[in-house]
Amino acid sequence: MSSALVTVALPVALAVVMFGLGLSLTARDFAEVGRRPKVVLLALGLQLLVLPVLCFGLVLAFDLPPLLAVGMLLLAASPGGTTANLFSHLFRGDVALNISLTAINSVVAVVTLPVVTNLAIGFFDPVDAGALGLQFGKTLQVFSIVLVPVLLGMFVRNRAPGFADRMDEPVRIMSAVVLALVIVGTIVAEQDRVGEYLRQVGLPAVLFCLLGLGLGFAVPRLLGVARGQAIACAFEIGVHNSTLAITVALSVLGNVELAVPAAVYGVLMFPLAAAFGWVISRGAGAPADQAASARSR
Repeated sequence: MSSALVTVALPVALAVVMFGLGLSLTARDFAEVGRRPKVVLLALGLQLLVLPVLCFGLVLAFDLPPLLAVGMLLLAASPGGTTANLFSHLFRGDVALNISLTAINSVVAVVTLPVVTNLAIGFFDPVDAGALGLQFGKTLQVFSIVLVPVLLGMFVRNRAPGFADRMDEPVRIMSAVVLALVIVGTIVAEQDRVGEYLRQVGLPAVLFCLLGLGLGFAVPRLLGVARGQAIACAFEIGVHNSTLAITVALSVLGNVELAVPAAVYGVLMFPLAAAFGWVISRGAGAPADQAASARSR
């Protein structure tokens, strides 16, 4: 893949995506833990602890090659993004909760993503493992491409909320275009092995997505969380920021094969999330949901 694309275009593209996320956030969004601790901590626990373990199990079950295995764990450690918020809006989820979870996850991922990725590299020991680790300098790169644009977007929203509102839709569209271009670029770079990668990673990526969506919805519902909040949790846990995973793989770790699982997932996630949203949006009793909402606060 072109060095200019990896070193300049990808980080800039991700910065646009994360800046767009920041435009939708305020400091109040980070206070959601205090207002709704049960549902927020439950979602974070599923996202940060349960999902990587499930992904690890899938990787072992399918006996993926080391680099693809690490790529899957890198994807699992990536937070949700603006796409999760969009799906939540489309399928009557609690979008305010989604935004708060995305905000918190994006901050926490600065720590958890390097930890999970380094553990995966240490366990699967791919070729050139020493060059792949997220050492301190590379962790700072992750920080700079994740948090700095988000903070800048939040600053702009605080100073010019009208501008932030006007830019919301254009930035969302641009984010979708960026994701498409990143996926296409990754696939083109590995075009000789696309069929092989799809055979190896396709089913694990599908199961990973469905497990995240399913657990993100079912576990909160079983614990009495309101339906709208459970829908928000489902999309936050099941829809990952594959642009971030691909950018870290290519621009920070410098390995195209590591980006393949996120690229495959990025293609499959949209129809899977849409189908899942259609299924869970059927029914729902308003009175029961209101009672559950009161209990989950």
